Amino acid sequence: MTGRDGYAVFFFPQALEALGDAIKPYIQESPVVGPHVACDEIDTGGALIEMTLKGRMPTGEDVSLELMVPTSMVRMIVSRQSDGAFGFGPRSYEAPPAALPAIGPPAPAAEAPPRAVPASGASESPGVAAAAAGDAGGKPSP
Repeated sequence: MTGRDGYAVFFFPQALEALGDAIKPYIQESPVVGPHVACDEIDTGGALIEMTLKGRMPTGEDVSLELMVPTSMVRMIVSRQSDGAFGFGPRSYEAPPAALPAIGPPAPAAEAPPRAVPASGASESPGVAAAAAGDAGGKPSP
């Protein structure tokens, strides 16, 4: 499956059994992902899923096949790409990048006082120590 872009179509086991020998020439076996049909194009509109497969005849001629199956037979369709690994097995990727360098000054210690509160002249904030002027003037008398 490497080296080609397209789709991998996975069928329900009952569907593979029902299709029998007719589907076997198109099935690719993979020890990692299991049996599937590798196709180049796919059309999922309608009651049938239409898969376009490109191949080569024993005489050397290029051939394009259209394989159609009922949508109820398909378990999953996966887009496959040639630039990466495919499947659900363990993958080997490149080594992780080195740790990113720290940018900017270091953070202050957790015990440090906050610097976001504005400094007032007194030990209390003026808004908390006394009521603002004019608050009582707008209230109705009891």
